[in-house]
Amino acid sequence: MEQENNKAFNKISELLSVAIEEGASDLHISASNPPVLRVDGKLSAVRGGSVITPSESKEMAFAMMNERQKREFIDNYEIDFSYTHKNIARFRVNVFFQRGAVSCSLRLVPTKIKTIEELRLPSLLNRVTNSSQGLFLATGPSSHGKSTTLAAMINRINKHHFKRIITIEDPIEYIFANDNSVIDQREVYQDTESFARALKSAFRQDPDVIMVGEMRDPETVATAITAAETGHLVFSTLHTNSAGESVNRIIDAFPAGQQNQIRSQLAATLIGIVSQRLIPGKKGGLIPACEILLANSAVRNIIRENRIHELNNVIQTSSGEGMMDLNTSLIHLVKKEEISTEDAMMYSRSPDDLKRRIGQ
Repeated sequence: MEQENNKAFNKISELLSVAIEEGASDLHISASNPPVLRVDGKLSAVRGGSVITPSESKEMAFAMMNERQKREFIDNYEIDFSYTHKNIARFRVNVFFQRGAVSCSLRLVPTKIKTIEELRLPSLLNRVTNSSQGLFLATGPSSHGKSTTLAAMINRINKHHFKRIITIEDPIEYIFANDNSVIDQREVYQDTESFARALKSAFRQDPDVIMVGEMRDPETVATAITAAETGHLVFSTLHTNSAGESVNRIIDAFPAGQQNQIRSQLAATLIGIVSQRLIPGKKGGLIPACEILLANSAVRNIIRENRIHELNNVIQTSSGEGMMDLNTSLIHLVKKEEISTEDAMMYSRSPDDLKRRIGQ
């Protein structure tokens, strides 16, 4: 058994090293298939990789887990955790069953936290990090850089401000080193039972800034908004496709009788929302396209009065304040020849409008 464990550990270590060398964002291990990498958004099998048997996929997954994680996986049929490879890279790991066999998806978490400028994100995000209180959301589909954006913003606060920062994550991805700020990072199921419980506990930990990895349930949403109301700067993510959808998702998480109160609280606390997509670049790599909503008086009134469908109009007519709709961002990247028109059309939520504005 020990020999099998060593073999599985060596195999997963080899694959992780290949993923790093190839510049992959993800590694997928699935029984009855060869291992697959995602590089610049595109999937391809590992060169020379042989088909993985069900027993091999299980053994490789278990080689990355401690005993508690193994028990949790067996009880719940899936698990998220972070894994450090040879002290040179960290991976966010999801292990799950498919057709009775164990599979793994591993996301590479860079050890260096890039700046807002290095990520080519809108510079106004720097301004957001100077806020003393309120709620800021990074939204978009899965695997489009939300956590990376928040890490860049948190690290800017760390470098430029004297703040007490608490992060609550599942799992912890980027590791922050204290600079001017003092940072504690808590991992759900390892350091706390849930996002909601850790967030409530954070009030007693003297935080200035709280980062909640994801607002998954009404209790977490309500507590995050309360934290923003009571003088804290709160960052979080949502798996939504636009600013308007993000506002609706928050409000719809609550029973009808509570929604007016949540609208009022959200209108008062929201700083802004960045909704982002990572688009394949013409010269390789992934280029961010962003919709930016900033909570000015018009936005606050729209949220308070439940006229969410008007948010996009405000975004389109408020470019002077730094707001931007997704199509404008895509057009800018097309004109700079950083992304193709075809990819812009694919990622646009309003391709007909984009086509008209590009002039095709």
